[in-house]
Amino acid sequence: MLIGVDFDNTIVCYDELFHKVALEQGLIPPDTPASKGVVRDYLRRGMQEDLWTELQGYVYGARMPEADPFPGVMDFFRCCRQAQVTVCIISHRTRYPYRGEKHDLHQAARDWLASHGFHDPQGIGLPTDRVHLELSNENKLTRIAAVGCSHFIDDLPEFLAAPGFPAQVCKILFDPNGLHADCPGCQRAVSWPAVGQLLQIGEAPRGR
Repeated sequence: MLIGVDFDNTIVCYDELFHKVALEQGLIPPDTPASKGVVRDYLRRGMQEDLWTELQGYVYGARMPEADPFPGVMDFFRCCRQAQVTVCIISHRTRYPYRGEKHDLHQAARDWLASHGFHDPQGIGLPTDRVHLELSNENKLTRIAAVGCSHFIDDLPEFLAAPGFPAQVCKILFDPNGLHADCPGCQRAVSWPAVGQLLQIGEAPRGR
């Protein structure tokens, strides 16, 4: 078994952070729910796609240290290590934002992983060469096939349904907000403990 995992919105949860930064910048009313998707939809309804694009670049770059891991994801990675199951991170992330300040988004992601102990040999122990940040979805698909993933976990049903998705890979849709009740050809999990149950990885240790 070789498990591939997406990064943004699968390992990292941005709901609180997008809400916080959008409030700081006066982009949303105070009663807006703390959800990345709600913030995005609010700005798009107001024909402010450029502001949304700039906000994404800012959060994924300068404010990345404030983002939280999804509950249970670090336990899942630790549990995989204990079970001697290989895990790699494969994500589509541009190197720099399309708009706004020129933050290095790849370095921001790698710094975030290091700061949360993903590479700590006494903890998760994920080798740095198992983190693949790809510049396009096409490159991401190629990488999934090249590393030989048996399973891949992603939050986007449209990516899992892409025509070029490797046919032999088992697809797991990570859907913590219950937005996609139907995802043909995928197994669906609403939490990281549920992912562990699907893959029969075992009981993860307690902790973050």
